[in-house]
Amino acid sequence: MRTQLIHQALAVDFDYPVLFTRDLFDPANPVLHDTLCRLNESRAHRVLVFIDGGLAESDPTIASRVSAALHACAPDVELVKAPHIVPGGEAIKNDYRLTMEMVDTILEYRLCRHSFVLAVGGGAVLDAVGFATSIVHRGLRTVRAPTTTLAQNDAGVGVKNGMNLHGGKNTIGTFHPPFAVLNDFALLDTLPQVHWIGGVAEAFKVALIKDAEFFSVLCREAERYRERDIAAMERMIIRCADLHLEHIRMNGDPFEMGRARPLDFGHWAAHKLETMSNYRVSHGEAVATGLAVDALCAVERGWLASEDGDALMRGLIASGFSLWHPELERRLGDGALEVLGGLADFQEHLGGELCITFPAGLGRKQEVHEIDPAGMERAVMRLKSFVAPFQGA
Repeated sequence: MRTQLIHQALAVDFDYPVLFTRDLFDPANPVLHDTLCRLNESRAHRVLVFIDGGLAESDPTIASRVSAALHACAPDVELVKAPHIVPGGEAIKNDYRLTMEMVDTILEYRLCRHSFVLAVGGGAVLDAVGFATSIVHRGLRTVRAPTTTLAQNDAGVGVKNGMNLHGGKNTIGTFHPPFAVLNDFALLDTLPQVHWIGGVAEAFKVALIKDAEFFSVLCREAERYRERDIAAMERMIIRCADLHLEHIRMNGDPFEMGRARPLDFGHWAAHKLETMSNYRVSHGEAVATGLAVDALCAVERGWLASEDGDALMRGLIASGFSLWHPELERRLGDGALEVLGGLADFQEHLGGELCITFPAGLGRKQEVHEIDPAGMERAVMRLKSFVAPFQGA
């Protein structure tokens, strides 16, 4: 028999709204109802809710308010069970058993592919809940209600879900776009400072490689972020989310089939620093440090003006970040900085060829395939010198 070929190519469209509101769970706010019913299906929508334990601790009324809001959506919406409280932060991403407990709960209440899972929490909870929903019946409808600045302007608006296994960051995961993303600015009020400023690092990240004007705004308003100016924070979140969504929509590779990961600029060091610190360093803090290291490397290579590199670090420090962490000086037996192992980890994650995004001048990007470890070590040490007057590194 001769060889036969049937060539298959297909495209699948995804669309989801990303809304910004206040008091999402006020029964008088129509956003939740209108989002769940936006497809005008002639059926009652069954909903199961998972809430971030950190949020529940800082806001003990959140579960009852979510329940009241969903009950107010009747008869179009049915809350199948009181909201489940799940561990927040990296704890939920580090324990696969917690993911399977959520899968068991979803199956116990017999949710189908037209039911909804509402995830209310920070980026780690959205990641873990999204992963669980993506593997039940090959994908349930997930509505995200991000509750941190970083989740509202970055982690919660994209198409990825992930879990941490074997000591790595996001070593397993899926691409599973949400049904909708509902950002409630009122939920930011009770955030501890580390999570309040976390999203600012992601804003600097995307601005440095995509939007010079936005970068200038961030530098100018940095102290307002640290001082919890909600109007400034809202403006930053919306613009940053817009840039992330534009990239996912327009770059031609929303599921990252290629090797370039522009939105992971600064993240090779950030992910390594998180795992080295056993997640003592939060994702936002780690991204701020990763950006500073890569910016200093870019300045040495002539890819970024020194005044722009200085502006980045001063802006991050003014926003409230401590850019230096003692783990950055940790060395392996051969004398190499342990954090540089993040380059190899990143290369493996990308599929074999190293491809790191760097600035090519302010507001522009380039992809680099070779990194000089000695040059990167110099960047790490220059970071320590730069921040010493600010934090006594």
